Amino acid sequence: MKNIPRIFIDAPINIGGQISVGRDVSHYLSRVMRTDKCLVFGDGNEYLAELSPDARFLTVCEQTSHIDPSNKLTLIFSPIKRTDDLLNMATQMGVGFFQPVVMSRTVAHHINWERMRKIVIEASEQSNRNSIPVILPVKTFQELDLSKIVFADERAAYGRKTSDEIADADSVMIGPEGGFSDSEFDALDSAGARSLSLGKTILRAEVASIVAISKVLK
Repeated sequence: MKNIPRIFIDAPINIGGQISVGRDVSHYLSRVMRTDKCLVFGDGNEYLAELSPDARFLTVCEQTSHIDPSNKLTLIFSPIKRTDDLLNMATQMGVGFFQPVVMSRTVAHHINWERMRKIVIEASEQSNRNSIPVILPVKTFQELDLSKIVFADERAAYGRKTSDEIADADSVMIGPEGGFSDSEFDALDSAGARSLSLGKTILRAEVASIVAISKVLK
């Protein structure tokens, strides 16, 4: 349903049920969008809902036929200065899970993950998803099982041959702003991780994530 506002609901949604909303939602619908109708989602499905006359709750009217375009891909990434942009764009690509990982060259150690969650919710609302991606707890590089990972290998820009075997990949990893360290490359190679070329140029981390996702989902 084009041009109808979409709102994420972090609670069970039942047809005929009523959902309490805060001032921000009621103001957005009645004052900004000037409508009493919206689409609500959050459980993988989408529903048509109406704002009550007193703007205090939404009544769920019916389920729509819209199918969730999200996928189950996990993006493994190092937090960067522009983590908000990375998560926003990857959410729009349909990524199902985000796994932040502290690597040797990680420089952004104080990410406001609650703010990041708000960003992926807004991106999900705008990109027609019926669910929001899950941001998993931060891990260290040493905690990862590297054997099943596909990783963006910047060495390909310098002529190194990559495997590019990604047909059954359910996760893809990109390095930090300074790239993977030599020890991390050694660990990836030793574990049999599959390397993926992103082309002959060195990309910013947030751009690399989108290129890697598009290649895996192709």
